[in-house]
Order: sequence, then C-alpha cells, then structure tokens
Amino acid sequence: MDVFFKTICFATAFIFCMCSSAYKEVEVVNNFSKEKYLGKWYEIARMDFKYEKDLNNTTAEYSAIDGNKIKVVNRGYNYKTGEWKEAVGKAKFKTTEDKGELLVSFFGPFYGAYNIVELDPDYQYSLVMGGSETTLWILSRSKTIPSQIKEKYLTKAKELGFDVSKFIWVEHNK
Repeated sequence: MDVFFKTICFATAFIFCMCSSAYKEVEVVNNFSKEKYLGKWYEIARMDFKYEKDLNNTTAEYSAIDGNKIKVVNRGYNYKTGEWKEAVGKAKFKTTEDKGELLVSFFGPFYGAYNIVELDPDYQYSLVMGGSETTLWILSRSKTIPSQIKEKYLTKAKELGFDVSKFIWVEHNK
C-alpha cells in the first residue's frame, strides 16, 4: 500500500471520528418531540462558523423524511456578495427519538453533532451545541427573542464553557 493511500485512509478515518461525536459530553433535552421541532427556525446568534461566514438572515428548516430522518435546509444571505446561500443535508437521531441528540450531515457519510441543550416547552427557542467548543447557536421561531430567554441561554452557554463575547448576533432584514 503506498503512502498516499495510507494518508488518505487515515485522514478520512480521523475526520469521520471527529465529525461523529461531540467535543464533550453534554446533557441534552429529554422528552423531545421531533414533530414539534420541525419547521422553520431563525438563527439569532452563533459562534463564528466557517460555513456561515459573512451570512445574515440565516434560517434552518427541518422536515420529516424516511421515517425517523430529518431533511435540513440551511439558508443565509451573504451580505458581501449579495447572494443567497443554501445547504441541504440530513439529520438522524444519535440514540432515541425522545432525546435532542442528533447527527447532521451535509457531506455524504460525514456527520456532526447537533445537541439541543435548551428548549422551551412551547418549542419556540432552542440552544444548540455542535461538535466542538466553537459551535453553538441560539434559534427562535421568530426573528427576535425575549431578553429573559436571551439571558438564560447566554448563562447556559457560559456554563458549557463558551465565550459568549464571541457570539455573532444575526441580522434579519431580508
């Protein structure tokens, strides 16, 4: 086996392992309802994320497909180029459907963590942690959130070890 092939195999295995698990164990939402979570969510704030660089007006739309899988459509407006960007992926539950612990893929067989760590009882606001200490989102069913929800989610983010001063507060004007 040549060195190039071994390197490719190692890199692929490494990326797969990194993408398939969270950077640390977190407590996710229990008694989760996929049906209530489906639909459109507005991104209120995020940690800077290379796939969302220079995007505002960002949304995520979730719809049911193939039994327990979920179609994911992320959309945002690149304010530097003046163009809309869209990424379509899929999500599946990591363990059981009653836990807010999913795996999301936009790149074939590679999945990243999608951990719902806070969710209000009416499924209007959500705090989602990705697979590293640099991926975190505050989501809402509307383009704004009440200050008490914002403060609650910022406190939770700090407890999880995030530097909330690095949050990008998303503009929704389109």
